[in-house]
Amino acid sequence: MRAATPGAGAGMRIELEQLAARHPAAGADAPPALKPLSLTIAPGEQVAVIGPSGAGKTTLLHALACALKPADGRLLLDDADPWTLPVAHLQRLRGRLFLAPQTPPLPPRQRVITAVLAARLPRQSLWRSLRSLLYPDDIPGAHRALARFDLAPKLWERVDRLSGGERQRVGLARALLAPATLWLVDEPLSALDPTRAQQAVATLTQAAREREVTLVATLHQVDVATRFARVIGLRDGELVFDLPGGEVTRSRLTPLYAQHEHELTDTAPFVEPAAPARAPLPVTVVCR
Repeated sequence: MRAATPGAGAGMRIELEQLAARHPAAGADAPPALKPLSLTIAPGEQVAVIGPSGAGKTTLLHALACALKPADGRLLLDDADPWTLPVAHLQRLRGRLFLAPQTPPLPPRQRVITAVLAARLPRQSLWRSLRSLLYPDDIPGAHRALARFDLAPKLWERVDRLSGGERQRVGLARALLAPATLWLVDEPLSALDPTRAQQAVATLTQAAREREVTLVATLHQVDVATRFARVIGLRDGELVFDLPGGEVTRSRLTPLYAQHEHELTDTAPFVEPAAPARAPLPVTVVCR
């Protein structure tokens, strides 16, 4: 019998009320990287966030993940302000969020299957979490998640044997097993060639629809972002536009990427980095 999909159900509702936030690496006295922003994202909606470097995209995602306390304004997740909740309630809320950073935090000597199943840790007891490190408890589930990103043959591979693009796809496969109703994905395609990038986003958005989760993704690839039903454009921490993907035309993109045109027009072919080579075996010389 197939196990129920974790986290299935209605996605999370997001509301920002004049929310401002500082960059994760900034000091307490630094000006906000994200300036007062108000918007609403409905449960189950899929939103792409674009803009040049320094636009505030990563800051926005970390604020939504309750990893950054707002410098001003308010964040509501399912009508609750995370920063007014008791600590235990805030921890439970964070367990319903899945954040996939640009560089997935995958221990290099860990097996891929263990890294993928770690997405379920927020809902597991300490004993079960420790046991799963030695005895993976859902091998078929991990295999299915990896197969959707063409990584099934890597199930028992070590993470440090993967290429950069493969690691990013493992990070996305984790979302499929996470008990979350909100997926927050930060630049998930930076190490993927254009074909792999299109496939990965198609898989991610299809899985989000199946799970009915809310998906917010920051993207560098504008052509991929415009496939989303809704696209938000940020520049210098401010909202430039909030439009259906089909209405994000060149005339909208040109001012958004002014003085950063190379980020918009760079179409040079990308070669995915090769996996690290295995160390050669030592040569033994026998003298007779």
